[in-house]
Amino acid sequence: MKISMLRLPALALTAALVAGLGQAEAATCGKDPAQFGAWLQDFKAEAVASGISRSVVEQSLGGVTYDPRVIKLDRNQKHFSQPFEVYAKRVVSPGRVAKGKKLMQQYKNVLDRIEKQYGVPAPILIAIWGMETDFGAGSGNMSTMRSLATLAFDCRRTDFFQDQLMAALKIVQRGDLSPAQMKGAWAGELGQTQFLPTSYLRFAVDFDRNGHADLRNSPIDVLASTANYLKGYGWQRGGGWEEGSHNFAVLREWNKAGVYAKSAALFADKLVGKR
Repeated sequence: MKISMLRLPALALTAALVAGLGQAEAATCGKDPAQFGAWLQDFKAEAVASGISRSVVEQSLGGVTYDPRVIKLDRNQKHFSQPFEVYAKRVVSPGRVAKGKKLMQQYKNVLDRIEKQYGVPAPILIAIWGMETDFGAGSGNMSTMRSLATLAFDCRRTDFFQDQLMAALKIVQRGDLSPAQMKGAWAGELGQTQFLPTSYLRFAVDFDRNGHADLRNSPIDVLASTANYLKGYGWQRGGGWEEGSHNFAVLREWNKAGVYAKSAALFADKLVGKR
């Protein structure tokens, strides 16, 4: 499942907290794809001026082209307008719940350590993991740099996506992922629980201690980083996740769509046998 743009306003708050983003004057957006190449050159110069190494900028953005598919997808988001019963039936299927129960046992020791450190229980983390990408099976294979550059050039949310593109460059610079590894959903979401780059910078953790916060290939990092995100938005240790609770409101910070939060709560309940 791809993250809805309804989630973007909450994640936009993260952008303001990431040091160094947006310090250079933003490149002028455009409506004519023929202007994309000139815009990209301006953005590359801004990235270097902001402290990104020239080699990282060229490795990441050299040869990047405008992707009209991304704009078409941006203008056609309808899945969160479905009624809860329809949406939940699709994302909280019996097969997905059964797999979630197995993974909750497989990663029990890790999940126990994560809850001890971040206060977020296993059922919620497993539910989000399953709903976002079917436990990593659907993380996306679109070029993150190309998607973000296209959206940053487009005038609809240019400032937001220019910040995301700058953050993506910082992820490469700090060594978490190479440009070639940065593949994901059409709006630039990365990893098995679909972090936008600003959130990746702020919340991704190297919980498996291999030297990289890798949300594409390390389920351990994925689960811990998701817990760190929820903790960052105020998850209360020991609290429930039922609708109307404080932690349900935190789920709404993960994704603004009410049907998403209700489905995540339902999924978590099913994992522990409540429903």
